[in-house]
Amino acid sequence: MKVAALLLAAVAVLVTGAPARAAAATLKLTPSTVQAGYLVGIEATCTDNTKPVTVKSDVFGEVAVQPQDQKLTAAVTVPKAAKPGEYDVTLTCADDSTTATLNVLAAVEPSRGPATGFGGMAGGGTGTLLLTAGLAALAAAAALGLVTVRRRRT
Repeated sequence: MKVAALLLAAVAVLVTGAPARAAAATLKLTPSTVQAGYLVGIEATCTDNTKPVTVKSDVFGEVAVQPQDQKLTAAVTVPKAAKPGEYDVTLTCADDSTTATLNVLAAVEPSRGPATGFGGMAGGGTGTLLLTAGLAALAAAAALGLVTVRRRRT
């Protein structure tokens, strides 16, 4: 009877198998495609999420991810001088490591906006001429108003 119970227990263990172990290290980059000069969020998990660990990449160097809300987080700016391409980002935990890919796009300098007013359409030097003419017209109108008021009194 004891042998049968032991055999039954052994069969039960073999049939159910050992529980699968979840991946100890995970790494998420937000966004995973970014222009040079912009910020990338890093969210990671290790078996122990209470201690800071490091994330390394050729594009931004080494960054410490800090514990926050049961995860490890950090933010890093991709240097403006970074060359476009795919870069490996590696998380190294105490007992595991993982890698994610960061796609870097070329930095784009914003172009000058269209000339839509406020002097943008005016050529060189005409702004001062228009201001002077406007002030002269205001002075003439004030003088004419003063003369008109004085004539009525007399």
